[in-house]
Amino acid sequence: MSSQNNGQGIDGAPAQQIIESPWLFPAAEVAAALGTDPAAGLDAGEVRAHRDRYGPNLLAEAPKIPAWRRILRLLSDRLTIVLIIAAVVSAVVSREWETPVVILLVIILNTALNYVQEQRAENSLEALRSASAANCRVLRSGSTATVERAELVPGDVVLLEAGDSVPADGRLVEAVRLQVAEAALTGESKPTNKVLAPLSDPQLPVADRTNLLFMDTDVTRGRAVLLVTGTGMNTQIGTIAHLLGSTMEEKTTLQRSIDQLARVLTYIAFAVVAVVFVLGLLRGDSWEDLFLTAVSLAVATIPEGLTAVVAFTLAMGASRLAARGAIIKQLAAVETLGSTSQICTDKTGTLTLNQMTVRRLYSPSGRRFRVTGNGYSTDGKILSPDGQSAPMPSEAFLAMALCNDASVEDGRLTGDPTEGALVVLAEKGGIDVAGARSTHRRLAEVPFDSDYKFMATFNRSDDAGTSVTCNVKGAPGVVLDRSAFLQTPDGPVPLDAEERARISRDVESLANAGLRTMAVAGRLLDAQLPSSPEALFAEASNLVLYAVVGILDPPRQEAGEAVASARAAGISVHMITGDHLVTASAIARDLGIEGRAAAGTALDAMDDWELRNEAPQLGVLARVSPEHKIRFVKALQADGYVVAMTGDGVNDAPALKRADIGIAMGITGTDVSKGAAKMILTDDNFATIVAAVREGRGIYDNILKFVRFQLTTAWGFVLIFLAAATFGFAGGAPFTALQILWVNIIMDGPPALALGVDRTDPEVMKRPPRPVGEPLLTGRRIAVLAVLGIVMAVGTCTVLVNAPRWFPESAGSTEFATTMAFTTFVFYQVFNLLNVRSETGSVFTLLTFTNRAIWVSLIAVVVLQVLVVQLSIFGDIFDTVPLTSPQWFLCIAVGATVVVASELGKAVQRLAARRRRADTGTAATTGEARVSRVSTAHQGEGL
Repeated sequence: MSSQNNGQGIDGAPAQQIIESPWLFPAAEVAAALGTDPAAGLDAGEVRAHRDRYGPNLLAEAPKIPAWRRILRLLSDRLTIVLIIAAVVSAVVSREWETPVVILLVIILNTALNYVQEQRAENSLEALRSASAANCRVLRSGSTATVERAELVPGDVVLLEAGDSVPADGRLVEAVRLQVAEAALTGESKPTNKVLAPLSDPQLPVADRTNLLFMDTDVTRGRAVLLVTGTGMNTQIGTIAHLLGSTMEEKTTLQRSIDQLARVLTYIAFAVVAVVFVLGLLRGDSWEDLFLTAVSLAVATIPEGLTAVVAFTLAMGASRLAARGAIIKQLAAVETLGSTSQICTDKTGTLTLNQMTVRRLYSPSGRRFRVTGNGYSTDGKILSPDGQSAPMPSEAFLAMALCNDASVEDGRLTGDPTEGALVVLAEKGGIDVAGARSTHRRLAEVPFDSDYKFMATFNRSDDAGTSVTCNVKGAPGVVLDRSAFLQTPDGPVPLDAEERARISRDVESLANAGLRTMAVAGRLLDAQLPSSPEALFAEASNLVLYAVVGILDPPRQEAGEAVASARAAGISVHMITGDHLVTASAIARDLGIEGRAAAGTALDAMDDWELRNEAPQLGVLARVSPEHKIRFVKALQADGYVVAMTGDGVNDAPALKRADIGIAMGITGTDVSKGAAKMILTDDNFATIVAAVREGRGIYDNILKFVRFQLTTAWGFVLIFLAAATFGFAGGAPFTALQILWVNIIMDGPPALALGVDRTDPEVMKRPPRPVGEPLLTGRRIAVLAVLGIVMAVGTCTVLVNAPRWFPESAGSTEFATTMAFTTFVFYQVFNLLNVRSETGSVFTLLTFTNRAIWVSLIAVVVLQVLVVQLSIFGDIFDTVPLTSPQWFLCIAVGATVVVASELGKAVQRLAARRRRADTGTAATTGEARVSRVSTAHQGEGL
């Protein structure tokens, strides 16, 4: 063993043990390696030398990202860059301000929305640091002193008692009845019993290093003297802090899709410009006119409102999720929920209540009872196998209340969780715990110790004169060995070998079911209460065994329903916990989590390729470290899955940051996990995640509706301009610049924004997650957009060319044909807005009338279009002339043809979908029949 500084200082790499594997060596050897006398501690000179060598007990600070850099990151989005270029070129060439200003306002609005919402905080390390800003008691130069935690150095001797937070990593020198809550670090829901003896396995996971204490865990019972072996980044918390700093955040699915769409639109814009230039040059048009036309077409092709509408839709979704108990820290994370295909969730406090509860109660005589109710609420009953309430000997419940230091008041626990479970069971059994303790004074006790694994109290009842009862609880094997009798309805009877074997089997069955077991016993003392600890210890024998209980941290009632809903939506759930494999597997079975169970050590034996193949089939991972969690998330992501990670502890933070979306618990979660996550559940309810997934899918659908709406319009614009330029009608410019801007307002304004608040499809959670890498514009969607764009272009051009012939009385005005075509194209947008609300559902259903905002905006558009056309004040601005009633009806009728085309396409898609379902059903039936025949054949072979 050697003392070394393997760390790299406050800003360097994560810690390695300053003392190599200190759990393997006696405390005296560790102290000698650090140059410390545990009885006196370090002197002032040694403290200075150690601080110079190892640094202060602080965590590395994350570099602050300045506001200007965050804004630049938002502006570096590909689509935003294209829009900026388009705005600049438009301003330079056309020397008009309307289009460039509108584009730049959209960019500013989008950037501001994202900047405000995404101030989510790279404060994970700051939270760790502030959690460490406290004082502790140390032994220095033979005297007790109080110092700031930051002043601790390796070799310091720290004095701890119940209620203290551990200020650094260290090796235990003394421990009396010591239990430490390490759930935030290891995921272990039960406080860990600590020991002094050296351990033999150099590969022990953190949760099993029982002679060590770790920074920011809490002492729940007893007292201890700790020799500091690691400070700052050279601690387990420091290792996690480094993982947080080095974990790369992944782009969300939506960001990747928008990037892909931006590339496509950029290519289309360049293609349009090239075509227009070629056609113009062939006709002999001037370069200036060609440039103006090309830029107008490019701007029309790019949906400059896309980023703003996406931000608006996500912000509305985030607002709705906040009302459901989910706070979104990054806008794009809302949509990522909708594409999630794998949820990796912590067990303790997430799927379970984090409240130990007695589930089974076995009497020594062989009766078995089921206990209802959850957590520290006393609501519940003790039921026999026939479901009726059944009495147990009152001695059992009284012993549970008296041999106990915990208290439960209004569902709040003070003390050890396991003892709290026994207090609640005693209340359910009819014992007034507070009253029983006041009338049964505790005279003496044998405190619990992990060496002998039981606790005993000696109580005298106010009504019993001088008689004293001994009440014992502890590990079933230990209590059974110290028992000579078992309690029956007729009183105590001798405990023979057969009964001992039966009770041992009962205990084993409870343990195999994932329950923690405890036995309760007692007896009436025959003589005066002895005074010496040794004599008291001896009196805890020849006991009457009262009961054996099975305890667990129960699953949340709604968690099972949420897991089932996730499975129906094609989402796999993986439980990842620091708890024991048997316990975790039992909880997984109760919740319906499918897949194999494995321990963290099994992951260590796999290389990355093996883990990638195995990860989707693993339903439970137990006894894992933070590194295991990150490896598991990476393995799923490498296989193309979109991964959500839930958690509440410090140990979850790196994986929360690495996942596509990290989800922290708001009530039980640490500041570190909240800082690393992109979403926080204010109710700690796993079911809220399923609601959020539903919301995310609905948001993606709404964004897709907007994209389809905008691109159909843009494609129609392009075809109209290309046709005019190619065939020379309308002077090659069918619409004026302001008319183009007006249609852009329709595309990007209230009607388009109304799509962002469209209701979620009721069937959305019956669909599997979107295929990984699926673009916003699939081949089928592009085909639909192309057809509808062609319909719009053909109809508009037909009206533009033939309007003077159809209505000769109005043909004298040069603006008449343009006004007719302009109005027709606007009505195409009105009808198309209804089309895009569903890819396969018909417009002619009641669902069409469910979005009030859409109808209000459509009515407003129609009214404004009438004003623009009919009022001369607007006619002078937009180059329009008034239309007669027949002319208006023609524009409306031609615009409605897009509904006819869309309905025909949707009908074909619905028919194809029904045929696919029928073919799938036939194949499934055939497969079942084949399996049945094979099964029958095998049965025949067996016979």
